Amino acid sequence: MEKAPHEEPDERLTVTPPKEWAAGVPAVTHALEYSLAETSVRRTGLTLLTMNQVGGIDCPGCAWADPSPGHRHLNEYCENGAKHINDEATSRRVTADFFRRHTVSELGRRSDLWLNQQGRLTAPMVKRPDADHYEPISWHDALGLLADELKALDSPDEAVFYTSGRVGNEAAFLLQLFARAFGTNNLPDCSNMCHESSGFALHQTLGTGKGTVSLEDIHHADLILVVGQNPGTNHPRQLSALEEAKGNGARIIAVNALPEAGLLRFKNPQEPRGVIGRGVRIADQFLQIRSGGDLALFQGLNRLLLEAEDARPGSVLDQDFIRSDTSGFEEFSRHARTVAWEDVLAATGLTRAEIEKVRDEVLRSERVIVCWAMGVTQQKHGVPTIREIVNFLLLRGNLGRAGAGACPVRGHSNVQGDRTMGVWEQMPDSFLDALRDEFGFEPPRAHGLDSVNSIRAMREGRVKVFVGVAGNFVRAAPDSDVTEDAMRRCGLTVHVSTKLNRSHTVCGRTALILPTLGRTERDIQATGEQFVTVENSMSEVHSSHGRLEPASKILLSEVAILCRLAARTLDGGAGIPWAEFEADYGTIRNRIARVVPGLHDFNRRVARPGGIRLPNPVNEGVYATATGKAMFTCNAWEMLHAPDGHLVLQSLRSHDQWNTVPYTDNDRYRGIHGSRRVVLVNPQDVTRLGLAAGQNVDLVSVWAGSADRRAENFTVVPYPTAPGCAAAYYPETNVLLPLDSVAESSNQPTAKGMIVRLEPTGESAGVIR
Repeated sequence: MEKAPHEEPDERLTVTPPKEWAAGVPAVTHALEYSLAETSVRRTGLTLLTMNQVGGIDCPGCAWADPSPGHRHLNEYCENGAKHINDEATSRRVTADFFRRHTVSELGRRSDLWLNQQGRLTAPMVKRPDADHYEPISWHDALGLLADELKALDSPDEAVFYTSGRVGNEAAFLLQLFARAFGTNNLPDCSNMCHESSGFALHQTLGTGKGTVSLEDIHHADLILVVGQNPGTNHPRQLSALEEAKGNGARIIAVNALPEAGLLRFKNPQEPRGVIGRGVRIADQFLQIRSGGDLALFQGLNRLLLEAEDARPGSVLDQDFIRSDTSGFEEFSRHARTVAWEDVLAATGLTRAEIEKVRDEVLRSERVIVCWAMGVTQQKHGVPTIREIVNFLLLRGNLGRAGAGACPVRGHSNVQGDRTMGVWEQMPDSFLDALRDEFGFEPPRAHGLDSVNSIRAMREGRVKVFVGVAGNFVRAAPDSDVTEDAMRRCGLTVHVSTKLNRSHTVCGRTALILPTLGRTERDIQATGEQFVTVENSMSEVHSSHGRLEPASKILLSEVAILCRLAARTLDGGAGIPWAEFEADYGTIRNRIARVVPGLHDFNRRVARPGGIRLPNPVNEGVYATATGKAMFTCNAWEMLHAPDGHLVLQSLRSHDQWNTVPYTDNDRYRGIHGSRRVVLVNPQDVTRLGLAAGQNVDLVSVWAGSADRRAENFTVVPYPTAPGCAAAYYPETNVLLPLDSVAESSNQPTAKGMIVRLEPTGESAGVIR
């Protein structure tokens, strides 16, 4: 039975064997059950039947690409997309009376699940200094309070403006425009914590921070490596693409520390064989790698490819491509040959035969794609790992041609679009010059603060105002206690949100909640109904049209909030037509077209079914690198080592979760039901550490030079993880991740490489198998 929204979960854990396949009829059933528990049959039908359709609502979940118009299913969504869209479309409401009944202190003790279950925010609220309740405030007064606080700062750099991939391109463009007109590049975003390593590595080696493949490339590849990724939960529609690739003859290799149901077998509920048959086996080979071993794996593969070329000169490497399109090959080749096999095998936990089998698959494949996600980016060596993946692709010319390339898979619907629109603390001068020429002001040039450095600055009192447009910064960020303490040191914290979350309970001296329209809702402005645009992982920009009536008559869109705030903060708007932008989003897109390369004639082109595919210079043979060519690199690494009695812990999502928000306490594919406070441990490690299934432990992380961090009361669940490695859910484990534990170059938190010990508490939970 669905829990009433005021109840906390009882956390009665039961464990069943992990699933060996994903989707199928249960996915449809669970999606509909959740959707109908949140809202009406009519609203569920309206959201699901228009979701990811031309002229419909773009899924606010993951950023996987849609099939071309004319090739989409009537039900072009996955289980988690259906849950996500109807979680936003919920009929539950959070009103002023709710905040009268609940103190901020009480809300701070509630779970993430409970907070999300309360429903949609409906009116602006303020928490005054020394108060423990939010109280109603008018839009005029709320925006005036924020504008006055910003204008009173000693420097614009005392404010940060954070956003997540939930916002559309128009709001993202206005956010960065306002911040820079105000005078700061402090534009942290969710990419800083999830995908930054991809951007840094790809910029260094290829001259672009984006992937190079299309959905058609996936469909027609000969070999696809899926590395550090769980599509069955995080990007379920990717499984349909992999199924089509398999039907066209592709082989697929999964590289992960845990077996993932979707990569074992996929039952596509859109196909008869997915309903009554066995479905399709996705991965032809599963490499169960140790956490942090991916760099060593690709270095071992690259050495094997070089040695194969030595044995059969001219038949293995694409020598013509290497000569014409790359630099640094000779130095890379010398370095790669020094990689010691004993180090590769120790770091990966694999056998040489397993790696040689991958080499053999590569040698029989003309077109190879490597997909990766946070299992790679959130490692200490995430940037060099992705550089080594690029080396692997360059060796056989698997870039810039059909059916081959690099595919970083973004996890939130418009996170890539945010970056295209300029939401980055390090935008290049070419973008800032275009902004200057279009709007007539000189943008600041000094790099701003990313997410980790924003927390450091708040902790040190250098940032006094935090403005978050979408997202749940407190729960997405590392080192939870440090992050919360830093937020509480601010004079003002502001969150533009659709639903209640933990960040609203971690307040500065004054705090504002500014409720906004969801992507599912109709957006009516002075010139009529508006739409927004988004960009998926494959650089396709298309429109999204809300279909539902707003959750409250007084909600403002993100665009309207930013335009009104900017006009009041900048005393008339610094010559920027904010009122015009609010009235007609087409005028925003006209200005974007003159600032952002590839979006010329934006309004006309995005109206076409399927939208716009942004150009990728790599596919044109253009590399904006230091050498003007794709760059081979030499990548040093140090094996991630857990001392005796410790494990390497990675955090991950449950199946019933999107980003920081769990929808239930279940993880159906992994067999976890009724609790999120579990730690998945290889059975051999359970025995070696003197533990038992169902035993309660505290997770204690070890970080050189700082005090140990503790996450209390987790239940040990034996699970087929890689030996020496463990896994647990975030955001519950973010408390274990030190703020200073970041990836080289990208400054991205290393959530896939925490060193922990498991300390028994003397209690036991009832684990049932």
